[in-house]
Amino acid sequence: MKIRFHGAAQTVTGSMHLLEINGKKLLLECGFFQGRRQETYHRNKHFPFDPSSIDAVILSHAHIDHSGNLPNLVKQGFIGLIHATSATVDLADIMLQDSGHIQESDAIFLNKRRERTGGELVEPIYTKEDAERVRPQLKSVSYGVEFSPLPGVTACLLEAGHILGSASVHLTIEENNRTTRICFSGDIGRHNLPILRDPVLPQPVDLLIMESTYGDKPHRDPRAAYDELRATLTRTIKRGGKVIIPAFAVGRTQELVYSLHQLVHEGDIPKIPVYVDSPLAVNATDIFKKHRECFDQETWDFMQNNQHPALDFKGLTYIRNVNDSKALNERTDPMVIISASGMAESGRILHHLKNNIENPQNTVLIVSWQAPHTLGRRLADKEEQVKIFGEVYNRRAEVVTIGGFSAHAGQDLLLEYARAAQAKKHGVYLVHGEEKAANALQQKLKENGMHNVCYPELHESLEI
Repeated sequence: MKIRFHGAAQTVTGSMHLLEINGKKLLLECGFFQGRRQETYHRNKHFPFDPSSIDAVILSHAHIDHSGNLPNLVKQGFIGLIHATSATVDLADIMLQDSGHIQESDAIFLNKRRERTGGELVEPIYTKEDAERVRPQLKSVSYGVEFSPLPGVTACLLEAGHILGSASVHLTIEENNRTTRICFSGDIGRHNLPILRDPVLPQPVDLLIMESTYGDKPHRDPRAAYDELRATLTRTIKRGGKVIIPAFAVGRTQELVYSLHQLVHEGDIPKIPVYVDSPLAVNATDIFKKHRECFDQETWDFMQNNQHPALDFKGLTYIRNVNDSKALNERTDPMVIISASGMAESGRILHHLKNNIENPQNTVLIVSWQAPHTLGRRLADKEEQVKIFGEVYNRRAEVVTIGGFSAHAGQDLLLEYARAAQAKKHGVYLVHGEEKAANALQQKLKENGMHNVCYPELHESLEI
C-alpha cells in the first residue's frame, strides 16, 4: 500500500490524499487549493495523477477545500463513486454548483479587463454545468455503517462534529495477507459547538492521518465567543454602525444565526435586522433544516422548549435576490450582514466590504481562520489599506476577530484524539496545518510519548 499526500500538505487547503491498495486507487478528499491567484489556478487545474485512474473517492465533508475540485476530477475522466454522509452529499451538491457559478462569473469579470489590456483570457476550471454532473456519482453512507469502496477495503464514517454531515474516515485494509487500520480525521470539530454533536474519538489504529490547523493553541470555551459576539454587537449598535461578517456559507453562517437567535431570545442585544446575504448560505440552511438528525441535544431542547426553529427568528431575513442585496448598501441604520465567502475572496461580501469599510461606525467581524494572501487575512491583520475589486480602500471600520467560533479542534482536543488513536505501528501524519501549528503539535505529541510523528511535504509518499 502506498499513500501520497497530494494536498493540504504543509498548508491548510486543498485536501487530497491518494491510497494505492491492491492495484486500485482510493482518493480521500478532492479539495480546492486556496492561495495566491496564479498558483491557485494552476494547482487546481492540473492533478498530479490521471483522474481516470481513480477507482473511488471518500469525502469527509462538504467544505470546498475538501470537496471543491470534484467537478474537475469528473470532467477529466473519473467515473467512480464518491462516498459521503447523506448531509454531506446534499451540501456538496449545492456548494459545488455555487463554486462553478463563481468561477464562471470571475472569468467573465477578469476577461473584460484583459480584453481591454490585451491580456491572456482565462477559462474557469469548471462550470456550474460541470458541477451538476458530479451529483449522480455521490453515494450516501450512514454514520457507523460499514461499506466497501474497493476490494479489500472496509470503511466506516464517524461523527467529526465539524460541520453538518462531517465525518472521520476509518479504513480496515486487507492486502498481502496483512490487515492495516487507518484513521483519516478529516476536520475535527469541538465540544459544545452550536447545533452539532460532539466529535467521536477513534479506536486504536495503525496509522493516523490527522488535521493540525490549530495545533499550536487550545481554543477557549465557545461560550466566551458568544460573550464576545454580544459585546461587539452592543458596541457597534450603540454607535449606529453595521456589523459586516464574512462567513462560510456552510457551518459558520448557521452557527452565527443560532447564536444571534439566542441573543435576541434572551434580550441580550437590541432588536436590529439580521441579514444572511448569500444564496448558497440560504440553500445550505434549508439543508440544515432537512438534516435535523445531525443536531445535538442542546439544539433539540432549545427548539422544543421555546417552540420555534433554531435557524429562524423575527428580524432575520434570508436574501437570495441580488437587488435586495444591493439595497442593503443604500441603508445606514444598524444591522448585521452575514455574507460569503468566509475568506472574503469572492461573492457578495466584497460589495458589502467595499461600501462599509471606510466608515468608522461599522465593524468587520472575522470569525474563522483566514488563509495567507486572502483579503480576509489582510483584514484580520488590520491592514490600513486593502484592495477590493482592484481598488484601494482605507480601512476605517473597526476589525474584531473572534477565534472562539472556530469549528476546528484546538491543540488540547487534537492531543486527545491522537492519544485515542495510538497509531503505534505506523505513526501520526499531520496534514491540513501551517508549519507553526504543525510543529507545535508535533512537539506536544512527542511529549505525550508519540515519537513517530511526521509532517509530510506536498506529494510525499508513504509505503506500508
